[in-house]
Amino acid sequence: QCQLNGLWRNDQGSLMEISVLRDNGDFQGQYLTRVTLSGVCAQVSPLKGAQQQLGEEGWPTFAFTVRWDKFSNATTAFVGQCFVDAGGKEMLTTMWLLCEAVGSLEEDWKATR
Repeated sequence: QCQLNGLWRNDQGSLMEISVLRDNGDFQGQYLTRVTLSGVCAQVSPLKGAQQQLGEEGWPTFAFTVRWDKFSNATTAFVGQCFVDAGGKEMLTTMWLLCEAVGSLEEDWKATR
């Protein structure tokens, strides 16, 4: 069974800590990215999300958002699933969308990556 709470590191060296995982699946924590749009040193950013509650079988899906408000006018939404490999290692697989503020409706086409 996967447990989302704890410290996670991705293949880019970013760190995510899920410090609160409630019985209903809601969670919160913080994210420290090693990759920034602005090129400045990243700071810890808050994250909030929810995990799909499953029984003893299956691997939970989850979603969370990160506000990069201390160094960027952007928000990222992540969705994914937690797995345990044959060696017992927990792994999160995710996809993400980042939306950065733009100056006008005409520039909206370049707001999301």
